[in-house]
Amino acid sequence: MSRLEAKKPPLFISEPLTKDTVGQSLSLLSGILKSCYGPAGRLKQLHNAVGGYVCTTSQSSALFSCLSVSHPVLRVLTASVQNYISRFSDCGLFTAILCCSLIENFKSLNVASCTVAKISKHLLSLCMDYLKSEACGCRVSVDFSSVETLLCLVRSVLTSKPACMLNKPEVDHLTTLILKAFMFTVPCHVETNAVLGKCIIVPVKGRRVTDSAVLPGLLIETPEIQLAEPLTVKRTCSNMIKIALFCVSMSGDLFNPEEGTITVHHGISLEMSELDQLLNVGKQMVNDEVGLVVCQKVMHPSLKQYLKENHVFAVDRAGLSLMEPLSRMTGSKPIASIHSLPPSCYGSLKDVRIESFASKHFVHLIPNDTVVCSLILCNRNETAWDELKRACETAERVLQLTIKEPLALLGGGCTETHLASYIRHKSCSLSASSFKDIDCSRTQYQLVADGFCRSLESVACSLNHDDGEILTDVVYGHCWFVPSGFPSVSDWSDLVSKCGCGINGNTENLSWRLLRGPFGSPVTQGCPEETSAKAADFRTLDCFAAKCSGLQVALETASLILDLSYVIEDQN
Repeated sequence: MSRLEAKKPPLFISEPLTKDTVGQSLSLLSGILKSCYGPAGRLKQLHNAVGGYVCTTSQSSALFSCLSVSHPVLRVLTASVQNYISRFSDCGLFTAILCCSLIENFKSLNVASCTVAKISKHLLSLCMDYLKSEACGCRVSVDFSSVETLLCLVRSVLTSKPACMLNKPEVDHLTTLILKAFMFTVPCHVETNAVLGKCIIVPVKGRRVTDSAVLPGLLIETPEIQLAEPLTVKRTCSNMIKIALFCVSMSGDLFNPEEGTITVHHGISLEMSELDQLLNVGKQMVNDEVGLVVCQKVMHPSLKQYLKENHVFAVDRAGLSLMEPLSRMTGSKPIASIHSLPPSCYGSLKDVRIESFASKHFVHLIPNDTVVCSLILCNRNETAWDELKRACETAERVLQLTIKEPLALLGGGCTETHLASYIRHKSCSLSASSFKDIDCSRTQYQLVADGFCRSLESVACSLNHDDGEILTDVVYGHCWFVPSGFPSVSDWSDLVSKCGCGINGNTENLSWRLLRGPFGSPVTQGCPEETSAKAADFRTLDCFAAKCSGLQVALETASLILDLSYVIEDQN
């Protein structure tokens, strides 16, 4: 008999943020995230202690799914960011870095956590009101009659993922493909509750990125298909192809014993009975003029042969992931039984073809109305392909969010520095009644507001990984990056040509201030002005919905963590 250990009492940790281990872990996590941020971000290789799969990435979705965080306080932060990433896909590193910086800056203030939370809530409302107002100087309207802004949004996503290993022609090619694929998923006939279609990514590894392509409809990989074989598919009198979609096994397997007991009469073969039923289904489909049968699981060889003899094309092992887009694209209802085929279960297709890419063969299902498309995604190796797939999914999600809310924010750190400039100006002009409503003093408000602004500016500073100086101008509040190797006493106007987002050039006599340093720079400045620019001027843009939500999640998560008084940890 094994020895029984007495249960250990739970571990109570009071004021967890005052412990050195939390501060060190938070600083380490923040450093890892900041080093991954932006187009020049450093890559990370993640794997567990016993080996196995190695993930090379700088993307937040991969980082947070592979990183192991042990401290309960940090698990709150990572869980919050992961939940945000699952909804918005983009701006995950922005959210996490801002949250870490807010905790570090607010923790150092001699202000009660409840007061910090109330002031933070007011600062957040100021930010959101400004970002949603027409007067916002870091917001851009997205015009869907022109593709320039949409292309910039997609390009900004791709260029911020260095592990994809893309050069400029490859970025341009993929940017066009992703936008084209997204346009395929937008319904032609807009209804009251229009639903976007779906883009299925088809992997082709070991090929050039420029071999990638977009096709309307669905590609189903069929290794047994030979290109030399003539493809004859039965059509209806209206020249359409009727399709039946099965989500049940058609292999002729016997019943699972766990489903119950079966009584079989003497001389009856269950195998033959099952095959007869499958062939009866095949005969009914032939009589109903079905031209294509797609089965999620395995199909019996005899049934496939019978269908082929009657000019019905059969595809099996399609997989669960294709069932929903197939059903939507064709209008067919997945059939879950081989004992009844209602007439309403069939769908239709415009055409069926055989396509070949690299060494793979596919059946290409072409619909009447394209709401589903296939993106054949190529890259040189598996690591780069995995990273590129995540980047393409993020870009698609950004476009989906943008079509719901046709706005974008300036990228390259300019939104963060512009917003910090606005908050500094706004916090200096608040009335005494505002402090009374918040229940804080002017000094407390200024301290928290300054910590908030320095946190925003630290996110912008994280884009620079080469030890060069980072500036903001006092006219527009945009972010400017100085190449490394120049002393801080240099004439900045001679060293910078474009701001981070690309809108402003160094054509005016702008005044500068440094962003680096533990206490930031002087806060005395006017309200930042709005710049006028054409879509072609944008170097980088960020998703409006994702960044606004990331700002909110970062601030609310930081307030929650700062308010933690106890951590109770089970030691058993």
